[in-house]
Amino acid sequence: MARPWSMGARLSRQAIIDAARDLLAAEGIDAVSLRRVAGALGVTAPALYAHVTDKRDLLQGVADQEGRRVIERIRSIPATDPLTLIRARSLAYVDYAKENPALFKAIFMVRPELTAEPQDAQAVVTMATEAFQVGAAPVFELARAGLLGRVDPHLAALAIWTATHGVATVILAGPEFDPELERSLVETVIDAVIAGLTGRRPQAGPGGRPKEGGSGDHAPEAGP
Repeated sequence: MARPWSMGARLSRQAIIDAARDLLAAEGIDAVSLRRVAGALGVTAPALYAHVTDKRDLLQGVADQEGRRVIERIRSIPATDPLTLIRARSLAYVDYAKENPALFKAIFMVRPELTAEPQDAQAVVTMATEAFQVGAAPVFELARAGLLGRVDPHLAALAIWTATHGVATVILAGPEFDPELERSLVETVIDAVIAGLTGRRPQAGPGGRPKEGGSGDHAPEAGP
């Protein structure tokens, strides 16, 4: 449901994007149209054209705003040791996907509607690059501390993101899991890739399931 908007208020691009975001979150990307957004705001569709050029521009505005919120949510997690921070940020990414499935699919599982024009594709790349840099920062801290061995930190960060994004996608697209099993799956995937890259288990942060030992514990060596 769109958030309340006063007819006496000045119509703005922000109000239009907020209404589109609420509609997308509730009903999915295919439900978003200029007519539906205008109806939610109590105006006619032509009134929107002073602020957005078309549906593509509207969806890109939603993607830009929501992508920024995700980045700030991940960035705001209190800094701890790098292993724990990587784990906490990965879990936060998956939690966002679970809490906002329609928005996650529209923003991070790229649709043609958001990349129809070259400048839109570049906007997606720019947002993804910033998100990657935020997630990769503690990985580079591990590299500087000598905890990645010979693993390239860029490759390590990509591997962690791939595992995190992958498990989030499976949860949204796959069968409905028991909540406890789902959480165990997420934590196992994230912990396994971190341990595989560093030989160490991350310590569970706030909201995570406590583990024996701390972030300095070595993972068991792989067998032959």
